[in-house]
Amino acid sequence: MNSRQTRILLVDDHAVVRTGYRALLEMNETLSVIAEAGTADEAYTAYRRHEPDVVVMDIMLPGSSGIEATRRIVAADEQARILMFTMCSHPTVVQQALDAGALGVLTKDSPAEQLVDAVQSVARGKRVLSRQVAESVAFSHYLPESKLFGYLTPREFEMCRLLVSGHSIDAIAEQLNLSPKTVANKLSTARRKLDVSSDIELVKLASEVGLVPWVNERRLGLGEVTPSARSVDQQT
Repeated sequence: MNSRQTRILLVDDHAVVRTGYRALLEMNETLSVIAEAGTADEAYTAYRRHEPDVVVMDIMLPGSSGIEATRRIVAADEQARILMFTMCSHPTVVQQALDAGALGVLTKDSPAEQLVDAVQSVARGKRVLSRQVAESVAFSHYLPESKLFGYLTPREFEMCRLLVSGHSIDAIAEQLNLSPKTVANKLSTARRKLDVSSDIELVKLASEVGLVPWVNERRLGLGEVTPSARSVDQQT
């Protein structure tokens, strides 16, 4: 292996997609995919084992998101260089990814050469935003409701994301290796920051600002809440 190659950890929950991105990246002789992962836990374990130069991370993963994986990796290694490669350009999601420690965010509809350029830039410690992402963040000034979610820490945002996607408090606790009491307390703090009084109101707010389509496979109406979200609301 060429000593000048950038060693990459590729994180996406679809094996076929990873195969395509691996082939694309390795067409450039300076890049080498040394490991792959399909979940946040696998990404963290693979990072600790292989210590890659760059992580190319999808945001939407089964269970914990790429934002949570980024938070964990950066907590273990503050020098970690992570590029989020995602279909989501929602300004709140982008800001949370950056707050968690990602150096760049690139949308999956970007030209192939932009992915290669972005990986190389992140490997040098430079920040990268695709044009679509940069425009989304710039116009977020005109979406005051979205700013509320920006007050959340990445861990609080992850808990809200899991809640909105239908997870119970116990399930969130298990997913994040926390006690149910800790999750309930942090969700209470998040609700105060979001100025909502219940989990149902939290789900409605997430829908109003356009976050629900990202966290859920089906779009929820403003008055529609998943059964598990209702059960969580009754518990808190």
